[in-house]
Amino acid sequence: MSVKWEKTGKTTGELTFEISQEQVKKALDQAFNRVKKNLRVPGFRKGHVSRVIFDQFYGEEALYEDALNIALPEAYTEAVKEAGIDPVGQPQITPVSMDKDKPWVMKATVSVQPEVKLGDYKGIEVPKQSKRVLVKDVDAELKKRQEQNAELVLKDGKSKKGDTVTIDYEGTIDGKKFDGGSAQNYSLELGSNTFIPGFEDQLEGHKAGDDVDVKVTFPEDYGAKDLAGKEAHFATKIHEVKSKELPKLDDEFAKDIDDSVESLDELKDKIKADLKKQKEDAAKAAIQDAAITGAVKNATIDEIPQAMIDEDVQNQMNQYLGNMQRQGIDPQTYFKLTGTTEAQLREQIAKDAEERVKTNLVLEAIVKAEKLDATAKEIDQEIKDLAKEYNMDEKVVRNTLSDDMLKHDIAVRKAIDLITDKAKEVAKKSSTKKSTAKKSTTKKSTEKKTTKKSSTKKSDKD
Repeated sequence: MSVKWEKTGKTTGELTFEISQEQVKKALDQAFNRVKKNLRVPGFRKGHVSRVIFDQFYGEEALYEDALNIALPEAYTEAVKEAGIDPVGQPQITPVSMDKDKPWVMKATVSVQPEVKLGDYKGIEVPKQSKRVLVKDVDAELKKRQEQNAELVLKDGKSKKGDTVTIDYEGTIDGKKFDGGSAQNYSLELGSNTFIPGFEDQLEGHKAGDDVDVKVTFPEDYGAKDLAGKEAHFATKIHEVKSKELPKLDDEFAKDIDDSVESLDELKDKIKADLKKQKEDAAKAAIQDAAITGAVKNATIDEIPQAMIDEDVQNQMNQYLGNMQRQGIDPQTYFKLTGTTEAQLREQIAKDAEERVKTNLVLEAIVKAEKLDATAKEIDQEIKDLAKEYNMDEKVVRNTLSDDMLKHDIAVRKAIDLITDKAKEVAKKSSTKKSTAKKSTTKKSTEKKTTKKSSTKKSDKD
């Protein structure tokens, strides 16, 4: 195949290539077989017209457009491979010549991946992460579990933050009811921030049987645009006030909430181990993020084509909405529940698109530089993991994802692990030490300049 690649910019160029006579003839035959089924030519039964007769009646050129659509994908893919380029987005292809009995010549305007010049990506300094679990951390988690297992008991006194009230409420704006503004026998924990800001506060200090006129203003960024920024009145009836009765922290409590322990001390040990694992995972994630950010910052990347940004946004959209659907929420329902639109979600996702693209480019460049690859065993394990994660049959996963896609993902993860493992944790600089150093410097400066009033005043201010 005759292929010519000419760059017209840092990330754009023109690819000129041929579709061989053999490919053209094969595509013309396929195009003819597709159209002949519906052809009606005098003297012939429908679908039984020969190629020779077709050419006499219509001309071979009548098949060119269909034949080009058939031959082009394979020819373009071969040309890209021969030219050694990494196209992004859809090319704009125009025919240069489509002469009979000759190779067809095509010209494609193509955007390609930008060149990446790697900087330092090993030994990147990242803030040291604490993995220690303190006694207060264990106590806080124990308190949380105690709260979760608290019983609600009726109280005669006035409600306060932390109490749960059972209420009826009916909301109006300018005297008119609105959708979603009414409920009966609703249980609301005061201070939970479940309702509009200010609603729960106005129910504090009231008893069962009280009627309360709650006045609130919907936030300007409220999901339902017809309510945003408007003042509403809620006629509220308090039926019950309940307070939390916390269980006693003892061995029985420990056994009640966790079958695997026999005492409160064992529960504390288990909580400590769980918190330790959480802190270690969080520390690894923080180190990974910081190391990758450093590697991207140290790299030099040419201008990123808009096609790469657009592709990233669309992929993120598909993934996000796909996750929603796996939870049983279709896109229309999701947008209705959140009071947002597809355009707003796309705009939100687009904010970080360029940074995501840069990160992927750097990671792929590291894969290439380090010659990272995936073994057949690793690919098999990846398929098993994906099948388990998405509750799918392994054969379906294998048929959906090509080995090249799986190899790419595994190799990129290896690049991430390499950057993370080689990162150097350094202690965070203490602002206290800085402050002490400044004071010391100021003191010496003052001692040297005691004869100058203005200098002394400046030091005093410092």
